[in-house]
Amino acid sequence: MHPQAVTRQIEDPRGAQLRLRMIWLAALTLMFVLAQTVLAQAKPESVAPLAEKVSPAVVNITTTTMVESRTVPEGIVPKGSPFEDFFREFQDRHGPDSRPRRSTALGSGFVISEDGFVVTNNHVIDRADEILVEFFSGKELPAKVIGTDPNTDIALLKVETDEPLPFVSFADSDSARVGDWVLAMGNPLGQGFSASVGIVSARNRALSGTYDDYIQTDAAINRGNSGGPLFNMDGGVVGVNTAILSPSGGSIGIGFSMASNVVSRVVDQLKEFGETRRGWLGVRIQDVTDDVAEAMGLDTVAGALITDVPEGPAAEAGLKAGDVITSFDGADVTDTRALVRQVGNTAIGKSVRVTVWRDGKTQSFKVTLGRREEGETVVPAAMDGDASPEEAEVLGMSVTGLSDDMRSELGVGDDVEGLVVLSVDESAEAFEKGLRAGDVITEAGQQKIASLADLTARIEDAKEAGRKSLLLLVRRGGDPRFVALSLDE
Repeated sequence: MHPQAVTRQIEDPRGAQLRLRMIWLAALTLMFVLAQTVLAQAKPESVAPLAEKVSPAVVNITTTTMVESRTVPEGIVPKGSPFEDFFREFQDRHGPDSRPRRSTALGSGFVISEDGFVVTNNHVIDRADEILVEFFSGKELPAKVIGTDPNTDIALLKVETDEPLPFVSFADSDSARVGDWVLAMGNPLGQGFSASVGIVSARNRALSGTYDDYIQTDAAINRGNSGGPLFNMDGGVVGVNTAILSPSGGSIGIGFSMASNVVSRVVDQLKEFGETRRGWLGVRIQDVTDDVAEAMGLDTVAGALITDVPEGPAAEAGLKAGDVITSFDGADVTDTRALVRQVGNTAIGKSVRVTVWRDGKTQSFKVTLGRREEGETVVPAAMDGDASPEEAEVLGMSVTGLSDDMRSELGVGDDVEGLVVLSVDESAEAFEKGLRAGDVITEAGQQKIASLADLTARIEDAKEAGRKSLLLLVRRGGDPRFVALSLDE
């Protein structure tokens, strides 16, 4: 064999190893470059391009309100002071200063259409006599109120202009994830246009409103930011900055923005009707608790328990107090808050399928929704039955039948039947769960009761069925609620 051939055979394995190492190095380099690209996309080095893009659509809002001036405040001169008579004589001679004065307030907003529609918070412009909108360019225009919705704290304004205005659009707030970057813009503390960056800290926060769906963020939000937009990194509005949680009044990194999916529906209605038009089912409801679920034989602690059915869509469709709504218009109902939002977001006049749990099985009803704004003052439906004058101790309570005197004293109608709670043992579960003297028990085990015999029969029925608790429908001042009491009492 030729010597050179032998040498090549010996060196070839080393060359193969070298080539393999080079391939691995190239692959690692490519992975590193890709990782850097992903990181750059996840957290941009600067939000300046985004801020420049959306700033022209963000506005400062100044409101002016005429208020009555106060008289000379008491306490300027201590009582008993030798100057007290002098100041009293001066005030009597000149009279109180009742001349109106101007009060101004500042807030933020954003333009949503080129023809001048502006979104802000209702509390920013509430009771304002004049509203002035200042644009990023420095231009100022007066605005008029198109409509407001105090329930979501949203207001829609309109400015008149001959030129198309820069505007921004709503994004899908449901796509915002905890940890996503967001940009808040507005007029904090009257300092003018300002931007702050943070992340989505939490979703679906509730503060105090019926239709609350807040995005929580740690982006700096202060007084004056109210009504301003919260942007995602694509420049879409995912929320309207509304409130902060702070013991000092300044930002501590807990701010709340009303979700854009709620705001956009409200804005569409305000633009079309000048007011909101929410769906109305016509029921009073409460959450299903563990003991309520056990008492009713429910497998899961979910749904909305109907406590009363006034005259309205639900009553016409056949729904009853004691039904647990488990599904509305094809969507599962997790709790009362979810149901209220689902119903409110459904069109008036729409026929929806409502599934309930009744008497140990599911039933379905078709309900044509009314308008909530028209149905909120409807008086609850009446209930029938006969009263009883008996008195007994049961489930930690002393109860008796309704008498005419009791009806008058408690404000209970002649057509309402049940048992009146005379007293409650403070060591009993009934007291712990809020029952008090004067409460009226109208149902037990989801059946009407008119006497002590009825209540006793419901207790025995529940025990025979293996129930550990009994569900009572209790009314206080006309407001009903369900309470589950243990049968061991």
